[in-house]
Amino acid sequence: MADAKLSPFMRKKRKKMSNVRNAEKKHLINVSRKSRMKTFVDKFEKAVLNKLPKEDVVKAFSAMQSELMKGASKKVIKKGTAARKISRMYSKMQAAFA
Repeated sequence: MADAKLSPFMRKKRKKMSNVRNAEKKHLINVSRKSRMKTFVDKFEKAVLNKLPKEDVVKAFSAMQSELMKGASKKVIKKGTAARKISRMYSKMQAAFA
């Protein structure tokens, strides 16, 4: 209970600094997650463009979908954004096999 001896001003300042540190940590985690999502989207698009076998493209799609939904559940991106991206990628996959 070291805070009990501090003045109210110092307690507020300590809390603000703690909030800043936590926000920075969260920011770094979110940047990492976004980068990971983009990497999986790129891998899927390359699989479609290079006309890889169907099972490879489906695997890439599944991994990409999982990663996007994980980002949505962690609130890095909105759920609707993830759903829209997945829908568009699914259309690309269907067009590639048609």
